[in-house]
Amino acid sequence: MAQSILTYAVGTFVALFPIANPIGAVPVFYSLTETDSSAERRQQARRTALNVILILTLFLIAGRTVLTFFGISLNVLRIAGGLLVAHAAWEMVTSKNRLTDSEHQAGMEKDDVSFTPMAIPLIAGPGSIGVVIGLATKMTQWSEYLGCFMGIILFGGLLYVCLALGELLLSVLGHNGFGALNRVFGFFILAIAVQLIADGVLSLF
Repeated sequence: MAQSILTYAVGTFVALFPIANPIGAVPVFYSLTETDSSAERRQQARRTALNVILILTLFLIAGRTVLTFFGISLNVLRIAGGLLVAHAAWEMVTSKNRLTDSEHQAGMEKDDVSFTPMAIPLIAGPGSIGVVIGLATKMTQWSEYLGCFMGIILFGGLLYVCLALGELLLSVLGHNGFGALNRVFGFFILAIAVQLIADGVLSLF
């Protein structure tokens, strides 16, 4: 049982990390909180991580019910999720902003950006939610759900560290370094998207 919990925890963390891309969220977070103090930024980072954990846990619990309610098969979800992830990955490779201009402007005008736009749609967006729902459909035992939940918590912890220490990361890598790293992540995420689409199509036909 312990092995199953650990396997699902690591698997969930590894699946979420490239798609949610907490490192790529750092420049956006600091541009949205540029007028905040260090203490206020840490508080926003903590709230963002908690919101992401709550959102992904909600879809972990309700994922199977959502698919059943809308009559969506797992293979269709894989294809749809793959297309969404591919779109996001292409924007990363071509260095487009992860938020639209209107979303960024709205975020600049808000005192608290932890729920929107940071948690939704930036980090716990359609790609991350699709990953969690896909995992939920394969689970049959409580230990598997517990392992997936632990993986979500691990990811939330890493997200908090990235956002809280973002100023240090920015000073070391610089915006150009973040841009290059984001493009590398984008390439691997694009490969994941192609794999999701291919798996879904092959399973359907």
